[in-house]
Amino acid sequence: MTAMRMMPGVPHDLGATFDGDGVNFALFSAHAERVELCLFDDGGHTETARLTLPEYTDEVWHGYVPGLKPGQLYGYRVHGPFRPEDGHRFNPNKLLIDPYARELHGTIAWDPAVYGYVLGTEEDADLTLDEQDSAPFMPKGVVSDFGLDARRPAAPRVPWDRTVFYEAHAAGLTKLHPSVPEELRGTFDGLGQRAIIDHVKSLGVTSVELLPIHAFADDHRLEDLGLRNYWGYNSIAFFAPMGRYLGRNGLASFRDMVRAYHDAGLEVILDVVYNHTAEGNERGATLSFRGIDNFSYYRTMPDAHRYYINDTGTGNTVNTSHPRVLQLVLDSLRYWVEVMEVDGFRFDLGTILGREPHGFDPRGGFFDAIGQDPVLRKVKLVGEPWDIGPGGYQVGSFPPGWAEWNDKYRDTIRGFWKGENGLLRDMAARVTGSGDIYDQRGRRPWAGVNFVTAHDGFTLADLAAYEERHNEANGEDNRDGHGHNLSINFGAEGPTDDEEILGLRRRHTRNLMATLLLSHGTPMLLAGDEFGNSQEGNNNAYCQDNPIGWLNWDEIGEEGEAMTRFVQDLTRLRAGNAIFRRAGFREEVVLRWLNPAGGDQEEEHWDDDLARAIALFMVCPEATEGFSEALVLFNASENGVSFTLPEREEGRAWSVQVRTEAEGGDPVEGAVILGPRSLMVLA
Repeated sequence: MTAMRMMPGVPHDLGATFDGDGVNFALFSAHAERVELCLFDDGGHTETARLTLPEYTDEVWHGYVPGLKPGQLYGYRVHGPFRPEDGHRFNPNKLLIDPYARELHGTIAWDPAVYGYVLGTEEDADLTLDEQDSAPFMPKGVVSDFGLDARRPAAPRVPWDRTVFYEAHAAGLTKLHPSVPEELRGTFDGLGQRAIIDHVKSLGVTSVELLPIHAFADDHRLEDLGLRNYWGYNSIAFFAPMGRYLGRNGLASFRDMVRAYHDAGLEVILDVVYNHTAEGNERGATLSFRGIDNFSYYRTMPDAHRYYINDTGTGNTVNTSHPRVLQLVLDSLRYWVEVMEVDGFRFDLGTILGREPHGFDPRGGFFDAIGQDPVLRKVKLVGEPWDIGPGGYQVGSFPPGWAEWNDKYRDTIRGFWKGENGLLRDMAARVTGSGDIYDQRGRRPWAGVNFVTAHDGFTLADLAAYEERHNEANGEDNRDGHGHNLSINFGAEGPTDDEEILGLRRRHTRNLMATLLLSHGTPMLLAGDEFGNSQEGNNNAYCQDNPIGWLNWDEIGEEGEAMTRFVQDLTRLRAGNAIFRRAGFREEVVLRWLNPAGGDQEEEHWDDDLARAIALFMVCPEATEGFSEALVLFNASENGVSFTLPEREEGRAWSVQVRTEAEGGDPVEGAVILGPRSLMVLA
């Protein structure tokens, strides 16, 4: 190994920081006894130097190597007690990923050496110490000088009440797109291609929400099955992008993609996973945090620190109650905003971040830190307000300034259009912004992110074609994924040539899409729903990095093009008429729910479990944008329903703006016949 000189350096900037003359290395570990920096050749195969970090300040180990340049590959070996029963799992035989690494070289190879214990089936196997060197099987950090651009272009800053999310997979969106050069498909370069951006822009959405792009691990079990992690909810480095998504210009390819979307007036939102890591439970691998300071980074059982609190369902839970771990998350978020220029975040299992030792706390350290941060408090923040821990379901409980995924909206709207009983009252609340949940502490209707489909579950087309999940390709005997999907197949499971069934499916998907885009709140579309993308009935395609999980652009056809135009018409209607996207619960919009006879909905109507037809009459006398009056007619019954329409002043008449029936009559003498399972918008 090369003899190199190491100076004390500074503890303030964690990670590997290039200053023009050398690199400062700083690593937090409260319980380590010694930290070694390992340097590697350009291929990452040969360790060229091993240096002990000479200083320990405020629980940070640090040192400075003069002459070191960007591009240098590195990792850490951390010495300390191996006492799993006390929560300590130090093992210097294991090369560890720097939590602050900006880029990773290579991927994890699932050799037994990457485990900190001797693999075995014995109950106490994790109490053994494995002495194999894991370096040949581990990715290495890359020293980077990619930093903030002081000349960064302005971001779109889309107002919340005009926001429409488009949830997409960074690679799956382009893998099969015929207009994206084959060598760019599945990369950030491909994602930034004009054909992709033009399509997204044409839909009338404002903000692309990307599934996780932080570096993640391809699960050992999946690789054994010939599969790999596709969705990416298995993070192992919070600053580094996933290597296989990087384009020709490395880290710059991500920021170039973001700027291309900004040039088109579109925001880029990242789905981030700070609630757990890829290291799993006590029988997981030692890749980074576990070997650096297991007891600080993870929540362990109070009376048995060998075991992890598993509020995430993944084996471990990141301990954001620890100030240094909280700092890691905040530093990561600021990096993606300031350096990579993203516009906001959706937090997977977001309740975990608000968990304190006593439980979920909307005034906990994480939320308080975000709210006071001059960078982060200005970006879009969306929480997934649930986890599997005690009291983990917290829809409506996030602090002001946050939006939340609203699964009550999803389930109610799916159930209503399927024809479930007793949902009229709940449906009315969801369509008008879920004020029963969000009308508190000055929160606005936009705080509820409405969706009927997302990456997790059936696509919109499959929601109308399958009543059972078909996840056999996942290798779990079709036991994974949701079993209760509120889906309907209209008489045939999967593909069919029956025109009557196909017509019902088209109407069902249009009903769901129209309800979503004309409800108050923030709508989110799943990429591909605009043209009928199918996953062949797989409602848990987390491991399908193949045509099952990718968007099938070649199969759009005339029906897909018609559905795309329908979506475009709806987003134009929403954008041009504030009455469909009221900015606050106190706005001067009068809402009246009418029964088909034209009268106000009374208690006996609300309490009728079999009622499936209702009208929403919205009046905004002082409207400065678009219609001053609008009427949305809903009929989820099997029969046509005659609706008596509110009377108009002489010379004014109702005009049909949207109908989900293939054909339908215009209003005649104050009434309209709405066909079975259909929706109509009048203005």
